[in-house]
Amino acid sequence: SMKALAVVLLWVALGLAGSGADVSGTWTGTLKVTGPDGQTQDDTIHLILKQEGGKVTGTAGPSAGEQLPIRKGAVEGNKITIEVPMPNGVFRFDVGLEGDHLKGEVTMSAGGQTLKAKMDATRAK
Repeated sequence: SMKALAVVLLWVALGLAGSGADVSGTWTGTLKVTGPDGQTQDDTIHLILKQEGGKVTGTAGPSAGEQLPIRKGAVEGNKITIEVPMPNGVFRFDVGLEGDHLKGEVTMSAGGQTLKAKMDATRAK
């Protein structure tokens, strides 16, 4: 019957929504940035994320007071990709949800230079 089908579809939709990551919230952590000379330096990262289905919106930056809007954000399983435009460049986040950590790689491209960083952030309770 149509009603049974509707119930099945609802369960499927709920099941899909329930599986995979939900990364909504405020995340703070560290960036280990590797410069062009191979030297590493520590920086901070602050993300305010809102997830709806497979889309992520919000802001990102080095601190709560310095935030840039996320242009493109997507979640697939536990993998999260985010693009944050900045003056003459872009931040790209390729991170994964591991327990209560967001971990992965951040690439900063600006003015023909590319810097890579390792991110480790936790969600504020």
